[in-house]
Amino acid sequence: MKTELWAIGKTNEPYLREGIDMYVQRLQHYLAFSMQILPDIKNAGKLSSEQLKAKEGEMILQRLRKEDYLILLDERGQAYTSEAFARFIEQKWQLPGKKPVFLIGGAYGFSEAVYARAEAQVALSRMTFSYQMVRLFFVEQLYRAMTILRHEPYHNS
Repeated sequence: MKTELWAIGKTNEPYLREGIDMYVQRLQHYLAFSMQILPDIKNAGKLSSEQLKAKEGEMILQRLRKEDYLILLDERGQAYTSEAFARFIEQKWQLPGKKPVFLIGGAYGFSEAVYARAEAQVALSRMTFSYQMVRLFFVEQLYRAMTILRHEPYHNS
């Protein structure tokens, strides 16, 4: 099943890009995975946080397709163990005609319109991480989930 990760704006730090690239490459062994970088909103510095979230939300909603199963990576979402997260994504791949799209919001999170469109919310932690670090944490957890589902030795339980 094809699975996508969407994130707003480029990853600035080379060490994060290197880690992300490593896990994205590893994931290709297990599934059709792609990471889509959505462009930053122009003149974002002149917008309030609410205006910025609204503009980012409009951009996201325009790109989503009917068959996309939108899963927000949000600190208020459902927290899972690594094993439970593996089962969660395995279930999402079973949805007929649906493609899981995981979304990392911008610095201020998601607009209410994006929350309304989302079909699930997943918390990587109750703590707040930079939206750029979340990219690395997510691809590592997705890779870990693949090894769990294949009963491979990467994850120690």
